[in-house]
Amino acid sequence: MKFVTTISLIALTAATPALAQTPDGEPGTLPGDEIIVTASRSGEGIKASQLGASVTVIDNATLEARQTRVVSDVLRDVPGIAVSRIGAMGGQTQVRLRGSESNHVLVLIDGIEAADPYYGEYDFGTLIADPAVRIEVLRGQQSSLYGSDAIGGVINYITLSGREAPGISARAEGGSFGTFNGAARVAGASDAIDYALSASYYDTDGYPTARGGNRDIGSQSLGASGKLNWTPTDTLKLTGVLRYSLTKADTNNSEYDPASPLFGYTVDSPGVRYRNEALYGLLSAQLTALDGRWINTLSGQFADTTRKGYASYGFDYGDKGRRYKGSFTSSLTLGTEAVTHRITGAVDVERESFRNLSSFAFMGKRHTDNLGIVGQYELTAGALSLGGSLRYDENNRFDDTTTWRVQGSYLLPTGTRIRAAYGTGLKNPGYYELYGYMDGTYIGNPNLKPEKSEGWEAGLEQSVGGWATIGATWFDSTLKDEIYTSYPAPDFIATPANRDTKSKQHGIEAFVSAQPLPQLRFDLAYTWLNAKEDGVREIRRPRHVASFNTTVSTADQRLSGTLTIRYNGRMTDTAYTDPSYIPITVSMQEYVLVNLSLDYKLSRNIALFGRIENLADEEYEEVFSFATAGRAAYGGVRLTF
Repeated sequence: MKFVTTISLIALTAATPALAQTPDGEPGTLPGDEIIVTASRSGEGIKASQLGASVTVIDNATLEARQTRVVSDVLRDVPGIAVSRIGAMGGQTQVRLRGSESNHVLVLIDGIEAADPYYGEYDFGTLIADPAVRIEVLRGQQSSLYGSDAIGGVINYITLSGREAPGISARAEGGSFGTFNGAARVAGASDAIDYALSASYYDTDGYPTARGGNRDIGSQSLGASGKLNWTPTDTLKLTGVLRYSLTKADTNNSEYDPASPLFGYTVDSPGVRYRNEALYGLLSAQLTALDGRWINTLSGQFADTTRKGYASYGFDYGDKGRRYKGSFTSSLTLGTEAVTHRITGAVDVERESFRNLSSFAFMGKRHTDNLGIVGQYELTAGALSLGGSLRYDENNRFDDTTTWRVQGSYLLPTGTRIRAAYGTGLKNPGYYELYGYMDGTYIGNPNLKPEKSEGWEAGLEQSVGGWATIGATWFDSTLKDEIYTSYPAPDFIATPANRDTKSKQHGIEAFVSAQPLPQLRFDLAYTWLNAKEDGVREIRRPRHVASFNTTVSTADQRLSGTLTIRYNGRMTDTAYTDPSYIPITVSMQEYVLVNLSLDYKLSRNIALFGRIENLADEEYEEVFSFATAGRAAYGGVRLTF
């Protein structure tokens, strides 16, 4: 325990985004020089050092060094993020940004909106890591660019193209809990075409998630994607993306017998499981003119999701959701290298629909149509960068809304960067909140209003000798019309409603990223958060979160090791241990997780690797009464050509 306490103190001392790396894993640049495509609707992106908003880039080399197999794990190292997984691998995993709800985070996969239209959020438990990817996390209200869902920010998961990361690679590993996972990628490029095909698979027998239980909760996850770019001329580029994901996972229910002393606690539930299947696609055509200064992009995308739950007697519940979206964007760049103006306009036409598969609930179809019109202006004048965006959304189900955002950044001669942003956000109610139904326990509310957010941030970043960057940000947000669960008399059956009061979130994000030597790099992150709903502390949002990552390698780069320490402070959760189904608030203990990974290159093409997760064998819970994994070890081989 002394060891764990020491680790906890180390983790609390600092804070981080990851150092940028080139696609092949060689050391690259410190935070600031990365191009952030998520922060602009222009199609070109913007340098992180010119953004007034907070952004973190997790590059492919970082994912490889930390041997990331589940994307949500590496997101724990991003300032402002809190992650909670229900049960074992494959269980529902929620990501919260800056104290917002998990459905307040817009998730893009290769630019495709990935949230389940029925639940109104993305389940990160279904996303296993692909080979050769990068992740952009853009924090703060971004609805003026993307519309509904982007209250806390945007997470964009991007698979690298065949031109960015060519070659053939394969990986296989096995380890604790009967786990096997593997991945393969084939990518390449010619003058006019580049392509990338990849697949990942994760299979585990799992472990018991009920306190004192003995039923192993296993899962299987498959992800496959393809990306093709064709550039027939210097001014025309066509892109196609197709992605498929499938997750089958066991789950445990809570005890529902009021006479049981374990009522409301997680118990072994033989036969209970779920299946989540999704297909995503995107086609786009980009035409440039005026020597590349005028970019026009026409795109169409779709998401098709199906989730089914099973009990010991067979099919229990399910739903299907679909989203179709078409967009046209036109961006014009004016000025000189000294002073650049970029003006962007965009139109988004979107339809979301759902169909409930459960016989005890509403069986018909519902759909929502939305038209969004975006205007964005970006100015770069030497050390000064300014930007603003405005969006108008016309919706057939909810009131029409306007969201906006302004931001700025200035770099002083001392290497100090000052930045700030102010903006508004919007989240439309999801179909589950509108029409969900569970006999005797939950009834949807079709009269819900959208949630609205407004907030600002201000930050400082300091470059140190070109080998380190230190930064801190203060953020402050207010949420109006928050959707919460009420228990109206006389039946006291749970139903969602809009709050009349405001919810507030504010805090501090800090980071240090450094590479003092080619063989040494480290990243530290820290978040202090105060999030309250109607004056009461929000659940599953720790007051303190911190992480420390360091990678050390030999001079010839053949052997490297990475130490990861993650601290999750005390937090609260909701428990339904009262037979009246009225929730009570419980306190969750802090915990520290320590991971250690090693990688050794036998040759140019073959490498051996291994890692130990939860090295200190910490006992902890992320969600009330769901046990988590103890110490685990994994090892495998990687081939690259």
